[in-house]
Amino acid sequence: MTIAILGGYGDVGAAVTGYLQSLEVGPLRIGGRNAHKQPLSSNSVVSYQAVDYLDTASLDQFVSGCKVLINCAGPSHLIGDRVAKAAAQVGAAYIDVAGDEALYEQLDLSYYQSRGLIAVLSAGLQPGLSSLLPRWLAEQEFSQVESLTSYFGLRDRFTDVAADDYLQGANEQHSKPLAAWRNGRRLNGVLKRRSDVELPFFPDTATVLPYLNSESERLARDLSLSEGDWYNAITGSHILSAFNSAHGLSRDEARAALCRASALDLAGRHPYVVMLLQLTGRYSGQERTRTAALRGTGNADLTAAVAAVTTLAVLRDEIPAGCHYCAQVLPPASAMERMSEIGAFSFLTTLETSIEDMECLEEGAI
Repeated sequence: MTIAILGGYGDVGAAVTGYLQSLEVGPLRIGGRNAHKQPLSSNSVVSYQAVDYLDTASLDQFVSGCKVLINCAGPSHLIGDRVAKAAAQVGAAYIDVAGDEALYEQLDLSYYQSRGLIAVLSAGLQPGLSSLLPRWLAEQEFSQVESLTSYFGLRDRFTDVAADDYLQGANEQHSKPLAAWRNGRRLNGVLKRRSDVELPFFPDTATVLPYLNSESERLARDLSLSEGDWYNAITGSHILSAFNSAHGLSRDEARAALCRASALDLAGRHPYVVMLLQLTGRYSGQERTRTAALRGTGNADLTAAVAAVTTLAVLRDEIPAGCHYCAQVLPPASAMERMSEIGAFSFLTTLETSIEDMECLEEGAI
């Protein structure tokens, strides 16, 4: 059951390969335009192959004979549905670490269901784990969730591809700044940007930027939330400045500015991902509040871990035929347990308190 990894020479692709090897699945076929690079030693279960996703013949040859195709290449808006279609033509399951709504709308859902094919999109960090974590907490601790507050923080290097995907998403307005979820629908202009915010588990004060994107809205509907507030927590001064000025630059200038700024913020420091999440609601008729905090070592590592556990679920026939978003189709408990087993998190903890109460405790300690 060959598993092909497109974009396997990049940061995410290399990390996916490492996780799949630790899970002892394969054989693995690593493909990309930089076939001269071999970040892993060759052995009997790993092979390398040059492939260009813009070349149909090259792509068809790469996916031939595969059971699963994992797409770690980008930018997503240039790839479109061409890789998913190539996988479908040979009957391979398709897993995309990005994709999200733009790709979902291009796929023929009835075709996948009638042919028994599988496509899993948004199998990465954000979107992906950013929705899987609250579903896991809700399933573990609540019979009904009423409100959600989420802070997502990241200090890592923007690759050229990631910067391009970010800018494309901003242009297409997949994320609504200052919007929030209120009484079953999106409400624009509800929240405000705040500076010098101290948050538990974050290494520095942050500027928090409210947003509501497609993934957040899917989660809010699935959990029947009354209220939902999502924030990006920015701790780097250079990347914050780049975000603020990107709209006035050309695409190439903005992409270069994001890459340069993220490198400056990361210089001499360790990358991190922090996800801080508070849910309120009820369990057995009683009101309760729970806060979960997760920390990882970077975007590529956590994205790869989500893709790896999604692959394992496909291989074990745990995902039905059709087109899915990762967070909606993976069973939260088993997915989070498997991510923990492969060492995807530095820590994951659940606390019987609110974020606000933890902030008061930290102030008292100081």
